[in-house]
Amino acid sequence: MRIHVEDYTKGEIIRFIREWSGLSQREFGKMIGKSRTTVVRYELEDVNYSIETLLLIAKKLDLEIILQGKDKRQV
Repeated sequence: MRIHVEDYTKGEIIRFIREWSGLSQREFGKMIGKSRTTVVRYELEDVNYSIETLLLIAKKLDLEIILQGKDKRQV
C-alpha cells in the first residue's frame, strides 16, 4: 500500500491502514495498546496520534514508512 499523505487527512490515513489490515477498531486498538474509543477518535480526528504510535503500527503490521521531501529545484 502506498499513501501520499498530502492527499489525505490524518484520520483517513489511520482508517486506510486499519481497513487494509482487516482489523476492526477494537482489534486494531488492542494491537497498538489503545482502546476502541481512541481508534475512533483518531479516525474522526478528534485526537491526534503521535509519530511513535504510527511507528508502532508500522512495526506491528510490517509496513514501511518513507519520508520523502519534495524536490523544489527547478530544471
